[in-house]
Amino acid sequence: MDSINANQVESNHQDLIGEDAVRKIREFVDSTPGCFFCTNDAHGGPGDARPMTALQVDNLGNLWFISASDSLKNVELAADPSATLYFQGSAHSEFMHLEGIATVLRDPVKVKELWSFTMKTWFTGGEDDPRITLIKFAPTYGYYWDTKHGKAVASVKMLIGAVIGKTMDDSIEGRLDL
Repeated sequence: MDSINANQVESNHQDLIGEDAVRKIREFVDSTPGCFFCTNDAHGGPGDARPMTALQVDNLGNLWFISASDSLKNVELAADPSATLYFQGSAHSEFMHLEGIATVLRDPVKVKELWSFTMKTWFTGGEDDPRITLIKFAPTYGYYWDTKHGKAVASVKMLIGAVIGKTMDDSIEGRLDL
């Protein structure tokens, strides 16, 4: 245990497995759907990191995205389907990183389920645009950092801890195993 956690008054570590991990992932995505979607290049080296919006977390914990068929991301995923997602909700809480396998597929029914009018900005042909593909990201591992009781309580506890000289941070972190 590191020195900050050793001085912590409360337990601040909780690994989540199965349905609990899916629930935590869904909470993060509902709160902060924007992430950096990171791929590898065709040679196994670092690819690109690009901002994307997770449109849904299904019951198995898969995250769903819409992507253009001719995008560099789709090309990189065809060569190496492993990907990493980084989420950040605020400056002091709601951080999550997920590693997993991304599958590019076409499913008109799922596109209709995920479609919103603003997507027409990128897919001018609408939900039937032939360039639309889906990315199903299946997490294999993750880690999260958050607050137990929200930002307001976390701020008050930090202030009290600073005044009395004790570590009273309201953080919680742990592995996400699906």
